[in-house]
Amino acid sequence: MLIVALLMAALVPRARAFSFSYHNLITAQASTTTLYDKHDNVYGTIHTKTIVTDRRKFATSVASICLASSTLPPSKAVAEDAMSTAASSEVQVVATGDVKRLFNEGRAFEAQGNILAAQRLYAKVTNIAPRFIYGWSNLGNTLVAQGQLREADESYSKAVALCEENLKQTEASFGTRRCDDLYLILLNRGSVRLNNNMPKEALSDLTNSNTLRARPDATILQNLARAQEINSFYSQSDKSYTTAISMTANEVNPFWLRSSMVKYQLGDSNGAMDLIKRVSNRFPEAPEVRAAYAVLLWDKGEEDAARKKFLEIPDRARARYSDAEYLNKVIVWPPKMKEVLGYLTKAVGDRLV
Repeated sequence: MLIVALLMAALVPRARAFSFSYHNLITAQASTTTLYDKHDNVYGTIHTKTIVTDRRKFATSVASICLASSTLPPSKAVAEDAMSTAASSEVQVVATGDVKRLFNEGRAFEAQGNILAAQRLYAKVTNIAPRFIYGWSNLGNTLVAQGQLREADESYSKAVALCEENLKQTEASFGTRRCDDLYLILLNRGSVRLNNNMPKEALSDLTNSNTLRARPDATILQNLARAQEINSFYSQSDKSYTTAISMTANEVNPFWLRSSMVKYQLGDSNGAMDLIKRVSNRFPEAPEVRAAYAVLLWDKGEEDAARKKFLEIPDRARARYSDAEYLNKVIVWPPKMKEVLGYLTKAVGDRLV
């Protein structure tokens, strides 16, 4: 499941940043993509309109995130008023005429939740103005909303290439519009790649996004931490999660569960337990939270409590935690969590398959 929050942005050319949050703890069904608008509120505010599409079943997944993330995740690309369109051979950062009209109509449909209509208009924009950066980035946003992650990756890749070309060609000067939000487009593509079995590529995009941002950004860090985790860079992941948590400390977020598991992998059982308790208070009925909490209880030697917590998960949902493919490819738990889970599933009469 991809949950995408869509919102109109301020009238400046921006790539909408989203993040896959990696934890749909309310439904415990699928990945979440959350689109955030950096001009409307700080990252981390989930906006109102959502679209749900089946994509991949898992409990931990934006936006950035998530949800997007995130996800999780992204401030939307828009055309600017009253600026002349660049020559067709040049990269276009702004649009006028028919391109601007179609683009703004697409934005309006997207804000209303009519993603298919918006997608058709953005596709027309890219046909008419194939070197307009934000035609491609917004088309990517709508493709994410439809669960078409491969096609979204292609659209974001075109936007990335055009943005990089613009930055090489254009000197920073007063009155000159440059593509100054490459980090957001990289965040979008990296978040898509996290959910599309491209962990190394995702890590590269999100590392570059974090570097370009040049200051801590909770949305980027949540996704970067997940990419580092999947690529087994647990110490780096722990640092990224910890910084992201410090920036969102007033409200427990689903990605805190991933942070707890990384801490456990690194041997910080107390830190892991502290986080899982807070996550459990916030999302008490989420199957993955119950499963992770049970694992940590078992590790502490509280075996009866661990069995009880694990058996709180409904039978059908609990069966997933005996499925090696689910553990390895869907929720992608760290090795130490999976090892202890094996003892727990055996103790309650379940078997890993």
